[in-house]
Amino acid sequence: MADWRAIAQRDPVAAAREVHRRVAALLPPAQQRACLAAVVDEAPLAAAFAAARTTEPLAGVPYFLKDLFDLAGYPTRAGSSFLADVRPVPTGDAALVQALRAVGAVCAGKTHLHEFAYGVTGENPHYGNCEHPHFPGRTTGGSSSGSAAVVAAGIVPFAIGTDTGGSVRTPAAFCGLYGFRMTPGHAWIADAFPLAPSCDTAGWLTRTPADLLELNGALLGLGTSRREPRGCYLEIGELDSDVAAACRQAAARLCAPADHATHGQLTDAFEGAALAYLVLTSAEAARAHAGWLDTHRAQYSPTVWERIDRGRHWSESESVAAEVHRRFIRHTLTSYFLTFDFLVLPSTPCAALTPAECDQSHRERVLTLSAPASLAGLPVLSVPVPLPSGLTAGLQVIVNSAQSPVIPWALQRR
Repeated sequence: MADWRAIAQRDPVAAAREVHRRVAALLPPAQQRACLAAVVDEAPLAAAFAAARTTEPLAGVPYFLKDLFDLAGYPTRAGSSFLADVRPVPTGDAALVQALRAVGAVCAGKTHLHEFAYGVTGENPHYGNCEHPHFPGRTTGGSSSGSAAVVAAGIVPFAIGTDTGGSVRTPAAFCGLYGFRMTPGHAWIADAFPLAPSCDTAGWLTRTPADLLELNGALLGLGTSRREPRGCYLEIGELDSDVAAACRQAAARLCAPADHATHGQLTDAFEGAALAYLVLTSAEAARAHAGWLDTHRAQYSPTVWERIDRGRHWSESESVAAEVHRRFIRHTLTSYFLTFDFLVLPSTPCAALTPAECDQSHRERVLTLSAPASLAGLPVLSVPVPLPSGLTAGLQVIVNSAQSPVIPWALQRR
């Protein structure tokens, strides 16, 4: 971020040219189409760099915006083939874009995503699948796939994503990035195109812990504490053996494994969380898409259409059971945070997937890990975990406040 501030303050035109140079140099043409929904032209981008107030903490730092958020003058497609045709081009900016402008950051464009944000792999039949910039043939993860790609490639120091069921946490783990997920209902997600509002959150991705610390400090402020935070590590789900070993080793720098009683309480609450998440979020998605789901069926990919459509068919007993489970998870974690300051879980059960591995079984394995925090509506810090293969996994550090002092403490221990 410091390098970008220096370039932009010295020569805004050079800063704009550098964004475009990096896009052309660091993403192959097919990946430019897959990852980027729009890049601001050089002249208006240079003007935005010039207008950034040098006294602000992120003055002249460029970023890309997930195409669920409105940016004046650009259509919001949400990774779909038709949303821009049934929704007017925005004339104003999303609340998060305004907040970023207020601290000096410059929006360089918009990124593609898994269609309607309903997937964890980053596949998109309309624009192309986002590939890991350093491991072609493997996915970035999703749904904030384009945002992860432009940060991992080194085009910009941070990008905005969203996280409903792991859409920041999964690409952060797969691409070796740091990430932060906010909370549902916040003003910065309330005006984004929805997937499931009770779980939707804004979030962001960075390449370095220092950049994430700086970004959180500028947007949210950083909490402080006079004592060492207390947490524990919980291993759930079916992890690949190399991921399990690496996550245990990385988590040991933050906390000890959960004691027997805590382990039992948490695993009891988290068992079946993925199914409760699927029921609740698909029902919300079906309501959000009610006006298009039948009339535009042919313009959805079959997989995403089916995920949304099933939300119209859950029985009342299934819906009630899912809501009861959500409340059980929230009650359990509320009790947990009376004693502890954070909870660490693996972010993903595996490293970045190949196209052949992007199936329902892997989706369910990911949701087993991500659904508890999603249903609880809690903020999460994502930190990468290197694997012997050179690929990465990740840890999710679940906290009970976006200003938790655990966040700077954990980042400084990386």
